[in-house]
Amino acid sequence: MRAVVQRVTSARVRVDDRVVGEIGVGLVVLAGIEKGDGVEDITYVAGKVRDLRIFEDAAGKMNLSVGEVGGRVLAVSQFTLCGDCRRGRRPSFDEAEAPATAKPLYEAFLNELRALNVAVETGEFQAHMQVELVNDGPVTFLLDSRRRW
Repeated sequence: MRAVVQRVTSARVRVDDRVVGEIGVGLVVLAGIEKGDGVEDITYVAGKVRDLRIFEDAAGKMNLSVGEVGGRVLAVSQFTLCGDCRRGRRPSFDEAEAPATAKPLYEAFLNELRALNVAVETGEFQAHMQVELVNDGPVTFLLDSRRRW
């Protein structure tokens, strides 16, 4: 599983003309499910999202997690994170999990975050979405469950 984690002051997701998810201070997590991902990958990434100390404390150091600042997570499924751009000009999505398999894993990711007491808003799986955000810092990290050791 791959995830891009962005610290934000605000963010929202629109599908057509309706807002489907919106947060203030927190994290936008763009999540891509790859072939072969399973429960361990979901658990790893969810734990990292909850525990990353990327919010500033009173001394201005990145020392606080999203929960410690009372923030929320806006999770958005994004299969393009699994794209391979090494060859040619058109990305290959051979490693992206098929939607029928990816959707339950993505939902398991959301449920894992909630089980970890993270307040979660979401986009809409497989919809064409417009994601608006104010990246704070900017602070952006890439998580990859296959590159954890």
